Amino acid sequence: MTPRRLLALAWRESRFARRRLLLFLSAISLGVAALVAVQGFSANLQAGVRDQARALLGADVSLSARQPFSEEVEALLDSLTAAGVRSARVTSFASMALLPRTRATRLVQVRAPEAGFPFYGEIETQPAGRWEALASGRNAVVDPALMLALDARLGDSISLGEASFEIVAALESVPGDIEIASAFAPRVYIPARYLAATELLGFGSRVEYEAYLQLPAAGAAQHFTEAYEDLLGAEEVRVRTADEQRESLERAMGRLGSYLGLVATFALLLGGIGVASAMGAYMAQKQETIAVLRCLGATSRQVLVIYLTQAAAMGLAGAVVGAGLGASVQWLLPQLLQGFLPVEVPIGLDGATILAGIAIGLWIALAFAIIPLLNSRHVSPLGALRRQPATAQEEGVDGYRASAIALLVFSVVLLLMIQADSFQVGLALAAGIFATLGVLYAAATAIMRSVRSAPKHALPYTARQGVANLHRPGNQTRIVVLALGFGVFLLANIALMQHNLLRPLRMDGASERANLVLWDVQQDQAAEVERILGASGLPVLQRAPIVPMRIAEINGQPVQAGEDEDDADDGSQTEPERWAVSREYRSTFRDSLVGSERLIEGEWWTGPTRSPYPVSLEREIADDLRVELGDTLTWNVQGVMITTVVTSIREVDWARFEPNFFAVFPSAALEAAPQTLVMLTRAPGLEARASAQRDIVSRFPNVAVLDLTRVQAALDDVIGRISTVIRFLALFSIATGFVVLLGAIATSRIQRVRESVLLKAIGATRRQIGAIMATEYLLLGTLSAIIGSGLALLAGWALARWLFEVDFGIPLGSLSLLLALTGALALGVGLWASREVFASTPLEAIREE
Repeated sequence: MTPRRLLALAWRESRFARRRLLLFLSAISLGVAALVAVQGFSANLQAGVRDQARALLGADVSLSARQPFSEEVEALLDSLTAAGVRSARVTSFASMALLPRTRATRLVQVRAPEAGFPFYGEIETQPAGRWEALASGRNAVVDPALMLALDARLGDSISLGEASFEIVAALESVPGDIEIASAFAPRVYIPARYLAATELLGFGSRVEYEAYLQLPAAGAAQHFTEAYEDLLGAEEVRVRTADEQRESLERAMGRLGSYLGLVATFALLLGGIGVASAMGAYMAQKQETIAVLRCLGATSRQVLVIYLTQAAAMGLAGAVVGAGLGASVQWLLPQLLQGFLPVEVPIGLDGATILAGIAIGLWIALAFAIIPLLNSRHVSPLGALRRQPATAQEEGVDGYRASAIALLVFSVVLLLMIQADSFQVGLALAAGIFATLGVLYAAATAIMRSVRSAPKHALPYTARQGVANLHRPGNQTRIVVLALGFGVFLLANIALMQHNLLRPLRMDGASERANLVLWDVQQDQAAEVERILGASGLPVLQRAPIVPMRIAEINGQPVQAGEDEDDADDGSQTEPERWAVSREYRSTFRDSLVGSERLIEGEWWTGPTRSPYPVSLEREIADDLRVELGDTLTWNVQGVMITTVVTSIREVDWARFEPNFFAVFPSAALEAAPQTLVMLTRAPGLEARASAQRDIVSRFPNVAVLDLTRVQAALDDVIGRISTVIRFLALFSIATGFVVLLGAIATSRIQRVRESVLLKAIGATRRQIGAIMATEYLLLGTLSAIIGSGLALLAGWALARWLFEVDFGIPLGSLSLLLALTGALALGVGLWASREVFASTPLEAIREE
């Protein structure tokens, strides 16, 4: 038989089953839609990063440091300016903003640029065109979030330290800035020449000094970096180029795309399970047709080609439909992620992404369909004369079937590796998916055995019949629990992660925890600040001195702060991490541990101490410095060298909003050093918090006050919006689960019609048949949700315990709602799909035969 005749026969043979094959199409369409949507969005995002690379930085090169530029760096900048290189300085720091008209205060991020910045891109304002007016006087351009928080209007005066500025515009967009960051500290732009008037750049202030350069020639940024890398590194100045900014963002956005792509891939794999189920039931119904074809001379290989062609055609059609749907859905993702992205995402169709989605969809459809298709090889011509109760299997090992299973496993692992862009991660995810599906399958099997043997005499007749449907021949319990349970597993995991990541940050449920943090309190201001707090009835819950310092020596060897990581002697694990030796440490001194710390090695000091002083290091910084108990560290404390011995290692809970430190010294070591203070207090309500901030800032403009309830609300918003995107994609998975349920109902339609006719023949009413089916579908949905949620609880506990290192809690409300919705949807979908089954008459059943 020629290939053309085989194709024609495959087309004709499918005429009477195309409606059933539509479920095959639907199962693969949803997964392809999710995948194409994510991949298309990711491609557009990467294109946006490439097109807006220089605008994201605002210049060709930026130099930044935590302290004013040294004489050597200033001399370099002067020589560049003399050579025709344009430059602009930007100074950034956190401060409190006060609106005198409303007496409202807010922690803000102040940025003071010189005229001419940015060189590339455009800062848009409302009203339009006001950015150029910023430098014309004591003007300010502020974040819209700050306007709302302070109830500010254009023309209002805003106070920053000892200086006041007129609000001339609100920010519309800033290239490279992430809008959601304004929820933590809204941006305020002021002219650089008025910085000194604020009197905010005093001792202890955390300031970022930046210089932006516009180079005269293309490609000059790389030459600049190579020429001055050693000088700038030695002066602890970080260098970024537009190309490096682009590459960094491309990596970050690529990771985002890979993560979302993995969520979409889960939906595609569930669609593959639906394909396997639909094709298995379809082939079971085609045994008589296959037997007739065998009688007419078709070989088993030709029969396999006929049905493989049908599967390929439906898989291709499903992938094309899914690609079209995904191309439409990708327009929603930038809206869902609005505020999180540093670039404007151009909306457009990416042909390569669509073709890749279609190819992957077809590939997965065939990989999952081939195993049930192989059963056609064992149908004999004798089946045309009498019914065969089941497809006979050949004795011994079936090499074709084993190869098909190997191909399926390889396909799943390869797809996950491609999406994760990592061999190890892809392999781990594949193992996790197979383990999860294995547990779901085992649980479904255990349920079938349990309900078969459990006593049911006390149940009503309809309930007994509905429960029995879970284990009767031809049941779909396993496949429905696999599909629905996996979808619930994904959604429940998202709810658990969101709950457990945010729970340690909650302020409202713990009356003893601080919700206001005051920092940059100078030593001579501490007593008055405490008096102001006391007058408002606010206790000082914790007071921590902060002393800035740097590491000068480790075990007597001077550290090379500016040394490049690639210049290490031998690259061995004995060399400290570059960031750990080059950073500025803001350390404290006290003679006891606090609640967020736990001693894991060594002993805490007691009694008087003397040089060399003991020091306690946080576990991870000790690892990065490659030091252990007994090693010595020499610290440069504002020009004074202090030698210490590591006597203890601490585990620090960084998730707690408290002053936590990498290094803690005894009081005798640092109490005479210049220092600032951090104070923690708790105000019982919104008005009390606002009043405390207003009183402190009015008296001491340099003191910054962080309202932790605002931070909590901002984190709620951030994690909630990210979870919304992931849930949106995870819904494709659970929707695929319901498609599998529809397929299970459709493929068992004839058997269910026979059962309903038999029940009607012995007196059952339509209402009773409906109640039987309602019991079955409600149980399937509820059991799937319970098993999926149970697996999610185990996975969530493991993630909280070992990955996020937070206490594990269960969001009972969210999980209960998920259970109820899954059960209700399974009931609704099942009854809707079965409406013609329990409405059938005996005559229709006879005609089906």
